[in-house]
Amino acid sequence: MEKKPHFARRDFPPKEVSSVSLALLLMAVLLLNALLYLYLNKFYTSSGRTEVDPSLCPFGYFRLGTVKNCSPWLSCEAINREVRKLKCVGEGAVKKVFLSEWKENKVVISQLTNSELKEDFLHGLKMLKALQSKYVVRLLGYCEQQFTILTEYHPLGSLRGLNETLHIPKYLGMNTWHRRLMLAIDYVSIVRYLHSSPLGTLVMCDSNDLEKLLSQYLLTSDFHILVNDLDALPLVNKSAGRLVKCGHRELQGNFVAPEQRWPYGEEVPFEDSLMPPYDEKTDIWKIPDVTNFFLGHVEGSDIVRLHLFDIHAACKKKDPAERPSAQEVLDTYRKVLTLLIREVAMPGTREML
Repeated sequence: MEKKPHFARRDFPPKEVSSVSLALLLMAVLLLNALLYLYLNKFYTSSGRTEVDPSLCPFGYFRLGTVKNCSPWLSCEAINREVRKLKCVGEGAVKKVFLSEWKENKVVISQLTNSELKEDFLHGLKMLKALQSKYVVRLLGYCEQQFTILTEYHPLGSLRGLNETLHIPKYLGMNTWHRRLMLAIDYVSIVRYLHSSPLGTLVMCDSNDLEKLLSQYLLTSDFHILVNDLDALPLVNKSAGRLVKCGHRELQGNFVAPEQRWPYGEEVPFEDSLMPPYDEKTDIWKIPDVTNFFLGHVEGSDIVRLHLFDIHAACKKKDPAERPSAQEVLDTYRKVLTLLIREVAMPGTREML
């Protein structure tokens, strides 16, 4: 009796396996890119960093907490009647700051302490009113006659305490290269906003050292950044030949830009009238140092620094004209964030393709 042949199981040829795997891999990459696009779109639009903040009210009004309706800025009478001081939480050269309460909401009262600096105080109030946006602390009211400003309270305080905050058990999950880079993106976004503000190109002059600069910004409870102190914010108008000088004293140290330092050597005593003015590129010079602070020493931060090396080198060009704009720095930061998120999500994808 003739035996029937046994049919062995046929395997796909190696070429077919490779084609199927490649197709699946490409589909996975496309899916990843779609998810990444949705994530970053959500980050740039719904995380409080959008160009139009839906929580903002019309000029002269504010919305606080979970209240849906906008209220008009509080007047002198309303502040005196409705706001109760709780305790002093800070004092600078220009003003004293009090944690206060208004209708069961924590708020902040800032009051002038040195009458010789009232022009700085009123300039800060003018800037605060004109620049209300997602980048600036929310104004709740003011009283020019009593040199009083009322703003929203942010319990995490200024950026000087960032590292301490990130080591609190409640916030340890935020202490990652990803979250720290997003804070740097917030900071550069604010610089970009000031350089292209509704009032024109503004320079952040209260930034002669890192500690001073960090004290000008607040950390919100959802880990974003707001500029808080606008007392020293002069206007640059290059077309009109209008440049600025940050104060009337000699500035020293590597944190300030080269053009902010006395250019005539130690043999010539400093004289304010001889000090050349400069433009907004002083803010660009400081970005790498501020970002280095933001990144800290967490796992992955050195990889971020490596990706930012070229743009930071450009920020440190001695000639201000050769430095990038804040918009260019911001674009680079966002590209780096996108790239690193993709690499974390799909390690080795490039090699596999």
